[in-house]
Amino acid sequence: MRQTPTNPKIIALVPAAGIGARAAIPGESPIPKQYQLLAGQPMLRHAVSALLADARVDEVRVVVAAHDDRVTQALAGLPRTVWRPHGGETRAHTVLNALEDARLSPDDWVLVHDAARPGLPREALARLLDVCLAANEGGLLAMPVADTMKRQTSLADPSNADRVRIQQTVDRNGLWLAQTPQMFRAGQLSAALKAALTKAVEQGLGITDEAAAMEAAGFTPLLVHGSGRNVKVTWPEDFAWVASWL
Repeated sequence: MRQTPTNPKIIALVPAAGIGARAAIPGESPIPKQYQLLAGQPMLRHAVSALLADARVDEVRVVVAAHDDRVTQALAGLPRTVWRPHGGETRAHTVLNALEDARLSPDDWVLVHDAARPGLPREALARLLDVCLAANEGGLLAMPVADTMKRQTSLADPSNADRVRIQQTVDRNGLWLAQTPQMFRAGQLSAALKAALTKAVEQGLGITDEAAAMEAAGFTPLLVHGSGRNVKVTWPEDFAWVASWL
């Protein structure tokens, strides 16, 4: 029986249709990074299991490329988990496809989580759910910037592609590093993504996360303190040190 808006569901979406080219390990077969093994299990399985750790998450919906032949084995046996072949051209397209496929009530909550964040701690996920549900507002996990921030010059040295120069030091006060999950009402997120994708085509802009689309729609998402363990596996060297504490 479908829940009413007074008893909204909490659904997690995991876009996993990309190949993760930056994380490719030189000399090895080009396995999409979400299927690279960490502590003996595909990274995607770790990410999904982290979402399932909180019983308030009714279902995890993993969105993969149309001809993905790895997901069934990678996620076999996990409860409250389905996978759907609706990957899009970009992350934003994939998330929007997933929202349309799930046929949610506009008031249902959606958690969008990166497949490449396998170390999401249970307490960080619980904190996001607690804060957003109590405030009845969308938000995301994030970490205050701790390092000194530098902006590079717009022009690289043509004689040396690795020689990038500093343009200025950026004040880190008030800056945060966005993480996932990012939690929003399904109807608001769907509308925000559609509007942002239209604007992206018109203005040549990219949409790097769901919060950016929500900001463009006039919302001010809550910043909820995340975790240093909730890092995104991006580069080949990331695999070893993330696996060391999983």
